Amino acid sequence: GSERRSAKELALSLESLGGSLDAYTGREHTSFQARVLDEHLPQAADVLYDLMFRPALRQADLDLERGVVLEEIAMVDDTPDDVVFELHNEALWGEHPFGYSILGTPETVGSLGLAELRALHERAYRASNVIVAASGNVRHDQLLAVLKWAGWDALPGGDTAQVSVPPARPAAPSDRAIERDSQQLHLVFGNAIVPHSDPRRHALMLVSTLFGGGMSSRLFQRVREELGLAYSVHGFQSFHVSAGSQGIYVGCAPERAEEAAAAVRAELTSLVERGIPDDELAMGKQQLKGQITLSMESVSARMYRAAAVDLFHEPYRPLDEVLARVDAVT
Repeated sequence: GSERRSAKELALSLESLGGSLDAYTGREHTSFQARVLDEHLPQAADVLYDLMFRPALRQADLDLERGVVLEEIAMVDDTPDDVVFELHNEALWGEHPFGYSILGTPETVGSLGLAELRALHERAYRASNVIVAASGNVRHDQLLAVLKWAGWDALPGGDTAQVSVPPARPAAPSDRAIERDSQQLHLVFGNAIVPHSDPRRHALMLVSTLFGGGMSSRLFQRVREELGLAYSVHGFQSFHVSAGSQGIYVGCAPERAEEAAAAVRAELTSLVERGIPDDELAMGKQQLKGQITLSMESVSARMYRAAAVDLFHEPYRPLDEVLARVDAVT
């Protein structure tokens, strides 16, 4: 709830118009978002302002939400293919915040009080920390006018309030495991890579696409189609402001885990020793460029792309320039 609306009224304010209200927390930012018809832009701006900058932060609300988050933690703990990624982050990043669970732990969630929440809100929810992005049938000057009407131009400012996060450095290589009585073994292994701004990012994306990005990838074809060792096997990548990570996930029967891991490592060795043939590289470029271009048909993807310009402190690049960067990879 906020100072002007109850939690139910906040939900109804946009859903009653056919729109939606959502939020998520990632490793480096929290996102609040509304999706509405273009004619309801003022209502969306007003509701988001209320939600973000005038929350009630009452003890009764905290007590209720604490229970909800504890249930979410329990749900993840009951999902081994989620738990394994938590273990991997912990092993890769150690004591850096990237190594912590986004949801927290039962202990940290249980100990958070109203004073800590209010202190965080006052410190972090300021103009110097906020990026507003919009996409769809909206003009820039129109958006600015609506934001001013809704009160966004009166946000508390101050660059001194910016949240500082130390540069990410990977921990010493290590293994983490949890033994459970289950039908499958879930394995993730990976390493730290370059940050989002590094020009090698597109080369890494190409390798990931060819190596573990779909049904035509080397991993899928070898581990699943040829050897039948796993139902699910794929590569993954994440790029942050100061670092990135990449890895491979495979889920298989416990008795075939060593064989599956050996097959993945053999493909990695082949990739390093033999490289990528020209025809395969050309196919990967076409695949990656197609994925990037098709993603632009999504209103949400365009919004995220606009936000990323400032989130990662990078210049805006037209689609043609991004595709040219993919083409330039040798």
